[in-house]
Amino acid sequence: MKPLADCRLYAFVDTAYLQGRAPELVAQQLCDGGADLIQLRAKASTPNEIRQMAEKSCPSPGWRTLDWSSMITRTSPRLRCGICHLGQEDFFDAGHKHVIELWGMERVVRIGLSTHSPEQAKRALAAGADYIAVGPVYATGTKPTTKPVTLEYVRWAAAPQSGVNIPWFAIGGITLGNLDDVLAAGARRIVWCRQF
Repeated sequence: MKPLADCRLYAFVDTAYLQGRAPELVAQQLCDGGADLIQLRAKASTPNEIRQMAEKSCPSPGWRTLDWSSMITRTSPRLRCGICHLGQEDFFDAGHKHVIELWGMERVVRIGLSTHSPEQAKRALAAGADYIAVGPVYATGTKPTTKPVTLEYVRWAAAPQSGVNIPWFAIGGITLGNLDDVLAAGARRIVWCRQF
């Protein structure tokens, strides 16, 4: 599996935007296009439906690294996905303080956490997250009520004094039109979750 530190492009297969396309086809296209990580976002699906989608879309040995993340932590180990991404509400608001609470010391699955401020990033670091998402940098249709964190938060995460010593990915409203600004602010890893 490709180390998280070497991953640069994180993409989504979001069932809300498939427009009749098969998730496994979209996953293949994302891999062919250079995605290092792919998250399956299926908020309206049952754990069984998520399992079936992920099993159909599992990479063949010839593919580059492909990690499936699901928003349902109990499903992740059974799917043998390498990473599970959780939002603040799924982790801290659910009462968790450290990632070992999810599966114990064996760390069955690596955990990524969403963050929307420096304080949340510091909390995620203390909780043992394997990576964090920094955003939403810009307004995004996937989180229409969330206020953008702007490039200031990206600059903070990129600064050595921030203490962010794990991989982090800029996320939210990033397009080809603003990608250069995000990179200039210090991001080296990008999440692409636009409708395509």
